[in-house]
Amino acid sequence: MDLERAPRALLQSFEACKRVHARAHRPSYLAIELLTAQKRPYLHALFAFTAWSDRLADEGEAAQRPQAIARWRAETMAELRDKRSGHSLRRAFVHTVSTWDLDVRLIDEFLAACEKDSSQPTRFATFAELRGFLRGVSGTVAELTTPLLEPLDAGAAESMSVLGEAFQMADNLSDLAADLPRGRCYLPRCDLDRFGLTVDDLVGGRSRAHDALIGFEVRRARGLLAEGEDIVAMLHPSSQPFISAMVRGLGLWFDEIARRKSQLFVEQLQVPLPDSLLDVEIPQPRRRRRSGLVDRFRRIPKTAVPRHVAVIMDGNRRWAAARGKSAVDGHAAGEAALDQLLKNAMRYGIQYLTVYAFSTENWSRPRDEVASLFDLLADAVSRLTQRVHKDGVRIRWCGRRDRIPVLLREKIEHAEQLTTANTRLTLTVCLDYGGRDEIVKAAATLAADAVAGRIDPAAVDESGFARYLHAPDLPDVDLLIRTSGEQRTSNFLPWHVAYAEMVFDDVLWPDFDDSHLRRAISTYASRQRRFGGTRKETR
Repeated sequence: MDLERAPRALLQSFEACKRVHARAHRPSYLAIELLTAQKRPYLHALFAFTAWSDRLADEGEAAQRPQAIARWRAETMAELRDKRSGHSLRRAFVHTVSTWDLDVRLIDEFLAACEKDSSQPTRFATFAELRGFLRGVSGTVAELTTPLLEPLDAGAAESMSVLGEAFQMADNLSDLAADLPRGRCYLPRCDLDRFGLTVDDLVGGRSRAHDALIGFEVRRARGLLAEGEDIVAMLHPSSQPFISAMVRGLGLWFDEIARRKSQLFVEQLQVPLPDSLLDVEIPQPRRRRRSGLVDRFRRIPKTAVPRHVAVIMDGNRRWAAARGKSAVDGHAAGEAALDQLLKNAMRYGIQYLTVYAFSTENWSRPRDEVASLFDLLADAVSRLTQRVHKDGVRIRWCGRRDRIPVLLREKIEHAEQLTTANTRLTLTVCLDYGGRDEIVKAAATLAADAVAGRIDPAAVDESGFARYLHAPDLPDVDLLIRTSGEQRTSNFLPWHVAYAEMVFDDVLWPDFDDSHLRRAISTYASRQRRFGGTRKETR
């Protein structure tokens, strides 16, 4: 639909969004003038919606904020499903999402992050935890705008997300003087520890340690900016002036933050806007039919999502050791990361998720640790079963069943029976599993059937052999993720990962979050899968 012929109520909603955006963030509002006229109303609608959501999560009575943002989230998602809204501001936003076929999962991720920020004390132990927050409240928004900027590269969405994280870091540092007295600290505890500071030390602080802390945070933020600034070359020339202005402006913003140093703990910083920032030439848009812009983006497929993702959840013990905790504490922290992974996998439409919980080689660990781990697993399975059953998740066990404690075996088998008819996602837990052990036992059973005359060895093919594996109906793995920086498969699903794309992430498993999963999926989507053939043969 051309906005020139849109209903009056819709036009009024777009005008309202433009006014809200102008009040909320003047620099990005002015930078949008560098885009073609066709795109500007849609960008104003996206920025206005996110600004209004942030206001709901950040202002008003503290006890009422969680309910306000939760209600806003529920109403928004319902309207996005219906593709219509009667709200004076959301009407334009819903129209924009529908028109450009934007990914509503990003919107829900953003609103969930706002809801969490409004209801929980803001504390982050590590920079990885902070990045999860940055991704949720800002990286999602930046990624959501990517289709409107005409991406020319598969990595554009990821770069936009990182750029959004850098923007949020600048905003956090600028608002320290306002946030800290309200109990909100958007600096990771590990950084405070580095300079011998506590959260209580920060309010009004003007020491050398405070100056050094700001300098350190600026260097971190500039690292994100450097990681994301390659987005300029990934977009169509008509979008490059806008994004160039945003990148330049962010760099100048960091310059001013670095100049203010510990003054930021005393006084808020208003976003700087030099007159020269927008002094760039605007390329003319490509000639096209009036409706061609929208039609073309509707034809662009969304990021390819792997059907089967397998994860080697490595790094629990190192995570715990770095914090002076026991290995059992590390495994407990890893459970929370698995819970988040499962939720995100369902949101992204992944059909099969397989995780490496305990290998046949793990029996060599200290007996007390193994016993405690099995106790944790038994409790985790109980908690997980009822929750995921309601979500339509099927639970499967892949591995030996003759050696683990009876209680744990009974709980997993109960989970399998309870969820057997569920179809939304299949979660396969590899417990007491070893790839070579699986293949050896499969071969031995097949040989016994051949000797007994139950099968013809000459007729056995790959699918016939697969029927002897622990989970005969488990499909090939499309994407294998391993955390902790190790780059080996460790005897995990050798039959199934033959043609899998592999992503090795340095993050320790308890710190693995949605941003890591999205990057892994983005990497998977950007690769050309040939399955042993040539590029031409796999088309």
